Amino acid sequence: MKIDDVELASVAVRASQYPTDGKPEFLLVGRSNVGKSSFINSIIGRKDLARTSATPGKTQTLNFYLVNDKFYLIDVPGYGYAAVDKDTQQKFGMMIEEYLINRENLKRVFMLVDFRHKPSEDDLLMFNFIKYYNLDVTIVATKYDKVKQSEKVKQERLLNDSFELGENDNIVYFSSVTKKGREEIYDILNKCMGAK
Repeated sequence: MKIDDVELASVAVRASQYPTDGKPEFLLVGRSNVGKSSFINSIIGRKDLARTSATPGKTQTLNFYLVNDKFYLIDVPGYGYAAVDKDTQQKFGMMIEEYLINRENLKRVFMLVDFRHKPSEDDLLMFNFIKYYNLDVTIVATKYDKVKQSEKVKQERLLNDSFELGENDNIVYFSSVTKKGREEIYDILNKCMGAK
């Protein structure tokens, strides 16, 4: 997949602000600081379209990135970050739930988890939340390059054992540094959009 054009097309906090062109959409969820911005920048081949931040909890809206005028990558607020107060966390949850309920053109959810650690309780809750809506999920294990070779098999097993993957779910091991997993993500995007 060649990425020629990307723009932040819409910033939404409610359904009335979502794009109305019916293009395929792909939702990105994950804990704050899991590397969502780095993942987006790596996928679209830009350095800083999605701003990476040393401060978790920066994204507070649904950000619709229009790619090649063909599909949207949607970045949503990260979960599990204590410095965001409970009311705000609840608001984020409702915002994401409203999106999941309303979007017929949502093709797949990319759920990012940190490959270095055991999936958290929040990760498992989010996974079950997505599966409750019968959506297909790709678990993207970020920061793959940061784990020693000798530890990788153990971490892969841990990840596989943590999630009950459905028939159409899968895991992609990803590094925004080495670009590992990027082609797999492109293949999934193409397949979901029916591209040959």
